[in-house]
Order: sequence, then C-alpha cells, then structure tokens
Amino acid sequence: MSSFALPSQQIGDLTITAVSDGYLHASFDILANIDPADAARMQENAGITDHTSIHINCYLVRSGGRTILIDAGAGGFKQWGGRLKANLLHAGIQPSEIDAILLTHAHPDHVGGLMDASGEAVFPNAELVAHHREVAFWQDDGNLSRAPDRARGNFLVARQAFDGYRDRLRTFEGSEVLPGVTAMPLPGHTAGHTGYRFDLGDKSLLVWGDIVHFPQIQVPRPEVSIAFDQDAHLAADTRSRLLDCVAAEQLLIAGMHLSEPGFARIKRTGGSYDIAYAE
Repeated sequence: MSSFALPSQQIGDLTITAVSDGYLHASFDILANIDPADAARMQENAGITDHTSIHINCYLVRSGGRTILIDAGAGGFKQWGGRLKANLLHAGIQPSEIDAILLTHAHPDHVGGLMDASGEAVFPNAELVAHHREVAFWQDDGNLSRAPDRARGNFLVARQAFDGYRDRLRTFEGSEVLPGVTAMPLPGHTAGHTGYRFDLGDKSLLVWGDIVHFPQIQVPRPEVSIAFDQDAHLAADTRSRLLDCVAAEQLLIAGMHLSEPGFARIKRTGGSYDIAYAE
C-alpha cells in the first residue's frame, strides 16, 4: 500500500486517513441471530470472496502540527493484522511523530499494536487516551477472575498496553477529549466503548469503533451480534439507534472493521439500512 492509495477525508483543517493493519478471521459460529449459511450468502452477494475475514482499520488524524492515531491495530496478536507500522511509514509517518492515541476500546485488535515483541512501547512520544470505564474494566481483578478462559488473554494484552504507557495514560469521563474532538459513548461492545466525532465547518465525521465487525451483514441486520460483545443486547440496541441517527444525518462514518476504503455513509431504504463506501 503506497501513500497515494491511503483513503483520506478532509474535515475542516483535519486530514483523516484510514490506515490498514490487515485482517483477522472469525467463524460465523460466533454470530448470534443469524444462520451461518445466511451470513455466508450475504457476504457472497456483497462480492466478498473471503467470507470470514474482518478488516482492521486505524485512523490517522493530522492538523495544526498534531499527529493523532485512533486505535493501534492488533500488532500481530494471534497472527492478526500487524501491518500498521509499515503502512504508517508508507504514509510518511514515523511512530515517534504520533503525539496522541485515542482508544475506542481495549480489545487486542485495537491495542495489540501499542507494544512491540520485546515489550517496548511502539509510539514513544504518544499520550494514550481512553474512557475511564474501559481502563477500569480491564484493570479489575474481579473481572479477570470471572472471564472465560478464551478471554483471559485479552486482559493481559490490555494491561500490558496500559502499563507500557502508564506515565502517558490519560482517562476521560466527559465529551471533549481534544480540541474539536468529541467522545461519544457507544455502550455494549465493551464497558467504555467510545466513538470520536469531528465537527469542523460544515463537515462532520464519526469514528464509530466496533459498531459492526461484518458491515455487509450487521448494517442490514443490526440485530446480529458477535461473541466479542460484552453485552450483546446492549450492543445491538446501540447499533440500531446509531444506524438510525447517522442515516438521518447522512453523517460520514469511519469504523475499525469497515473495508479498506475506510469511510462510508449509511442509507436507509424502507425498513433496512445499507452501507455505501465514500469515494
């Protein structure tokens, strides 16, 4: 991927660029409220040949001398992703130039890229910013003790990331996290799952985190949840309400598991939603 091919949008004086970290794979067996055969059919009808692939996006925000990253990809955890650093270099960005990293949440495919294989912070000059509920959840030993075996590794990855940036970790509770950047609570996927909205001039954009993992399935079928959701019912409710909101406003969206074009709008046709990627 070369720098001229990286999808970007201009929001006021901000340049927001989708930077791919690569892919992970997940079986349709971890989806609820849909038959796996129906899920495969929807992917096939959308022209997606690798039905179980989930793309991993991060977003680079540049303005006024600031260089901000939203999420840090998987970093190769479980052989997921791992392309972020190389693609940032293709975009002309050295890791040392990132001065803030906003987290939508702390699942491994969002924080795995914060630390390298030797346990060193990949972004040595970056402040790490996350909702206080998100940090508190992963740091809570009671939550760790109650977690199923398959999820315990997630706690270790999140804690390693928080510890690696402990001198530069900032949590927030309100809505303004940086000038011109508004945090939007999007509960259900994790305890502190957060979107980030940019409103400048007559343009707006919402980075909505993990509202969907399989866009061509969960946008038209928002009741479909995934095993990664901590509260599946709340996540589905949040997804339905947000789809209605962004469709009505025709708001430009960005999401960590949208396809490589990175930016899209949601359109409502009758009682259903469709996703249309931005040019």
